[in-house]
Amino acid sequence: MYYRSLLASIALLWTTFLFSQNTVEIHGTITDATDQSPLESATVYLTSQKDSTVIDYTISNRKGAFTLEVRKTDEPAFIKVSFIGYKIYSKPLKDLNSSVDLGTIKLRENADELAEVVVQGEAPPIRVKKDTLEFNASSFKVRPDSNVESLLEQLPGVEVDTDGKITVNGKEVNKILVNGKSFFGDDGQIATKNLPSDIIDKIQVSDTKTKEEELSGEEASSDEKTINLTIQEDKNKGYFGRATAGYGTDDRYEGNLLLNYFNDDQRISILGGSNNINSVGFSMDEIFDAMGGGRNVWASGNGGVNINGVSFGATGSGITTSHIGGITFADDVLDDKLETEGSYFYTQTSRENENRTEQENLTPDGGFTSNSENTTQNDSRDQSFNANLEYKLDSLTTIGFSPTLNKTDSDFSSEQTQFSVDENGNLLNESEAINQSSTNQESFRSNLFIVKRFKRKGRYLNFHFSNNNSSNNSEGLNRSSTAFYQNDDPDDIRDQKEFNENQSDNYSLRLRYTEPITDSLSLRGSISYDTNKTTSNRETFDADEATGEYTLRNDPLSSYTTSKTDAINPTVGLRIRKEKLWARIDLGTNITDYRNSSLYLGEHTELKEQYIYPTARANIRYEMSKGKSIYINYNYRVNLPSASQLLPVEDLSNPLSTTMGNPDLRPTKTHSMYFNFNNYDFASRSGIFTYGNISYDEDKVVSVTTYDDNFKRTTTYQNLSGTYSGYAGMNWSASKKKEEHSFRYRLGVNVNFSRNKGITNNENFRANNLALNPSGSFTWEYGELLTIEPSYNFNYNESRYTNYRIDKSSNFRHNFKIQTTSYWPENIVFGNDFGYTYNSNIADGFQKSFWLWNSSIGYNFMKDKMTFKVKVYDLLDQNVGTRRNITDSYIQDVENTVLQRYVMFSLSCKLDKFGGKKPEKGRRFRRF
Repeated sequence: MYYRSLLASIALLWTTFLFSQNTVEIHGTITDATDQSPLESATVYLTSQKDSTVIDYTISNRKGAFTLEVRKTDEPAFIKVSFIGYKIYSKPLKDLNSSVDLGTIKLRENADELAEVVVQGEAPPIRVKKDTLEFNASSFKVRPDSNVESLLEQLPGVEVDTDGKITVNGKEVNKILVNGKSFFGDDGQIATKNLPSDIIDKIQVSDTKTKEEELSGEEASSDEKTINLTIQEDKNKGYFGRATAGYGTDDRYEGNLLLNYFNDDQRISILGGSNNINSVGFSMDEIFDAMGGGRNVWASGNGGVNINGVSFGATGSGITTSHIGGITFADDVLDDKLETEGSYFYTQTSRENENRTEQENLTPDGGFTSNSENTTQNDSRDQSFNANLEYKLDSLTTIGFSPTLNKTDSDFSSEQTQFSVDENGNLLNESEAINQSSTNQESFRSNLFIVKRFKRKGRYLNFHFSNNNSSNNSEGLNRSSTAFYQNDDPDDIRDQKEFNENQSDNYSLRLRYTEPITDSLSLRGSISYDTNKTTSNRETFDADEATGEYTLRNDPLSSYTTSKTDAINPTVGLRIRKEKLWARIDLGTNITDYRNSSLYLGEHTELKEQYIYPTARANIRYEMSKGKSIYINYNYRVNLPSASQLLPVEDLSNPLSTTMGNPDLRPTKTHSMYFNFNNYDFASRSGIFTYGNISYDEDKVVSVTTYDDNFKRTTTYQNLSGTYSGYAGMNWSASKKKEEHSFRYRLGVNVNFSRNKGITNNENFRANNLALNPSGSFTWEYGELLTIEPSYNFNYNESRYTNYRIDKSSNFRHNFKIQTTSYWPENIVFGNDFGYTYNSNIADGFQKSFWLWNSSIGYNFMKDKMTFKVKVYDLLDQNVGTRRNITDSYIQDVENTVLQRYVMFSLSCKLDKFGGKKPEKGRRFRRF
């Protein structure tokens, strides 16, 4: 073994030596010609003299130094340095056969240069501006016909995980825009997975701003990022899209269309689709585009996308059939004074699931186990209309209005059997139930704002109004039979019809004024008024045995409750804005009138309380240098108990569980602190991001539960202090290019922890919970021929209990996956997604592990306009949906229905026609 290790080490050193003999280094230091100060984040790039193709690039560090390692070549090249506000430095190199020391490069200011005007052939790969990081899309290597997501993965500091979530230097991207406007909602996955990369000109990354911050010119208070994709000028007139149709075994099918029309500021997009494979259905991914529920969702099937309140694809356990249609529109009218956006979506889904659950319930005296099997069918029809209007009244005043209407009709049915046994296997209770319900939900919400800036910089007035009105009405049928075996309680037999009417009306007004004291310090005062009213009316009727009609009102299962909150919140705050420091603190008082009432069993109850409590929030962000910053946030908030937790109304809808409110509950006061530290080095293309949060509760509302001899549960509520929760984590990423080889490394670890309390059978219990999740992945790309991406994810969950029969419960879950994509031979794309999942302590009768292998092969023809594809999902036919859940009061093993093996044959067609000239060839990033 020793000799093998020695030989391997020698081979590695020899390979490194040979590679080093084939590369050279270009290094130097960049300073200001006037004061000799170092220039950090200047872009250094190497271009071919032959055709101006970018060969490689780097960024100067804090001291202005840089090192660029490139492959030897006899081809002549230019070494160039670009920095905003300075003249571009350019030096010809006869060849690249030996290292070059450029010494100190002194850049001179260019007073005539416009920050946004750059000759196309001279555009550097990256530009670091004051508040925006801008990437030149043509400088980054992607395969022909790749989507924007593939382009983003090539950018330094940008990470795209398997769920499509994007982070920049460790900070999450929560908004993606196209030419400054939303594209099928702010979520952005429709844009990143469908827009072709070759129409993108610039990728601009900035801190996410509220509309108020954007219009007033303030620094962003959010620690999240926004990506804006700008379309090339010659591609901003015309249309492009894609249509796909497929059919497979077990009557699996898919079909979708996405068509986009651009005409300068005007954009119209249409989408439509239908499938029964848990798929969102809109992706230009050449391999795994329609394998939702497999590639991204290993067990449960939660692979949907939410756009303006409408869910697309699989959004719950089981197998989903979905039919989708939508249109979006954007344009600037009235001499660009009025910006308009609008969208309409319709989706129809049908989800089927079979669930099997074994649940160990924990009590101080021992425990009992419940087993259940449940078959459900859920059909829904959703409609959504959304608009955004923004009008510039004059150069200093902007008015905006954003209405959204949603309507959902759904039908639900289930059949369930359940039984419970004690620790000795004695039967405690058993039940059978059939439930059917129809629900109608409607909502209207809107936001109206007016932002008035004044001539003095930093002075502005903001008015904001919002409303959210919703109704939820349902009609349900319940037939159930529950038997008790440990005392003389009679069996609970029900044949009932239930009617529920729920209404919620929320209105909010806010007025805010900001006055600058100095260039870097401002004072802000605001006052807000919020009112919220909810009503809930439940009527239950038993069947009349004589007539079979549901005419006998069941008073214990009928109730009427209302809740109304009126709150006034004046605040005053300070803002500090320095070159590297941004901070704010807001202090205020919340005055709340809280009124709850109920009518139950002929008794009227009314609760009135007035609360006066402080509010506090503070944020600070300090940038030590470009790519290196720390952010801290503190928040103090008070949460009122809900009406159901306060009012003395018994909820007897579950024969095995009764709940009742407690009028003596106090509000919960929570202190929370969040921080993150970000350090990304553009020169080495590596970075680390650490973060953490902790929240501490006073008077938290907890459950107080008692069990009778049949282990029928009765629950009320009480205040307990000393609970907390939090999380912490770290992510590290790096990328490197060597000749035709590209490498990306990702390592991360996340920890969640909490202490929860409660009372069971008059005993105070405590649960200390810990979840540990380390993960790692590696990507190797060999030119345009091969991509290999192995990844590993480990989940460990542990709960330690006080005053339970058991002291501890734990479980771990392994998930290993390797994804390969081959683009050889020409016009053939072959991909495999192979994974293994293992659950440790899952109960007997539940499968602990499974392999999931998805495979796809595609053939491009007709100048890559058409693609024929064969996909095999779950090739080994082993996919299962099992999982263990550990909570404060039970340990649960669950199995749900998942997609299993099918073969899909599909045909895709690309549709595009642009009004501008053809793009120049040879602009893509390449290696010699």
